[in-house]
Amino acid sequence: MSNSPFHPLARRLYTALVLPLQDDLSIDEPGLRRLVRYYLQQPRFAAEGGLIANPEAGEAFYLTREEKQRVLEIVMEEAAGKMPVLAGTFAWTTAETVQTALDAKERGADGIFVVPPAGSMDVAIAWDSVRYPEVWLDQIKAQDRAVDLPIFTHPITNASQPWGLGLPLEPTLKFCREVPNIVGWKTTYAYQGHRILARAMRDQAPGVALLCSSAHFFHEYLASGNFDGTISGSWNYALEPMLDHIEAMRADDLAAARRLWNAGLARLHEYIYAEPGRLHVRYKIATWLRGLIESPRMRPPMPEPRAEEIRRIDQLMRGAGIEVVREPAQMAAAGREA
Repeated sequence: MSNSPFHPLARRLYTALVLPLQDDLSIDEPGLRRLVRYYLQQPRFAAEGGLIANPEAGEAFYLTREEKQRVLEIVMEEAAGKMPVLAGTFAWTTAETVQTALDAKERGADGIFVVPPAGSMDVAIAWDSVRYPEVWLDQIKAQDRAVDLPIFTHPITNASQPWGLGLPLEPTLKFCREVPNIVGWKTTYAYQGHRILARAMRDQAPGVALLCSSAHFFHEYLASGNFDGTISGSWNYALEPMLDHIEAMRADDLAAARRLWNAGLARLHEYIYAEPGRLHVRYKIATWLRGLIESPRMRPPMPEPRAEEIRRIDQLMRGAGIEVVREPAQMAAAGREA
């Protein structure tokens, strides 16, 4: 990798860790330790993977600062230097976001995972990121000044064409120019937007890795070469077939990759990603069906899993050759009827 333009941390398969919870919705600390150990015990993943503590999939919007500190401490303790750990820094004010980044540095995180501001419509659903990039850029720069760590972005914004939910190209390139510590760009884009963005990034920001999120597009991203790694919650439920598929594509064994993809993996991912407003709920359902966490619930206002979602994900996981350990009675009890 000596000729690679990328930071040593950038070109890896990062998992956005879901957060195990107890029945009372407090953090299941032993469960979190077991989940991290699961990844460490997968030799293929451990060799090139990474862990993200406190991502959106890990309920970062609904954790206190102290809870985020504790989650990161547990992940760091279990990882013990065997895999890199990034720390999500989301908080409701810029001052607390910066402090959360400082907490991450103090606890030894290898990098920070930054998320746009949320709350007021001015910085959320009504934010025009092309005209007013400073809404998020200023917050990233404040964190960068405070910690000087590698930065990985979660560039989610209101939907637009052709970008989907991803940050448009113009502010993306501005961010990469003005913050050299940005080394990984999570691609949260519609397919056509990803193609346009990837081409421009290769030309104008070649040192920033394209870290793909939307697992239902991985086959196409790998085929086009616009796949430097991942930041994805899909590793929580489909690690083995995903690794098999990536390895086949890297070996230019398109026939084997296509068999894996069409055998059920694509259909599973397509359902998980079909509704952005259910994505993290479905991540957690699937992780629970595998037996990797003890509850599929998320903290309110995150919604409860629907019974039909549990049934459909169970069917699709089995179709993809992924073992499901939950009994029908458990599944029936866990889901909310419409």
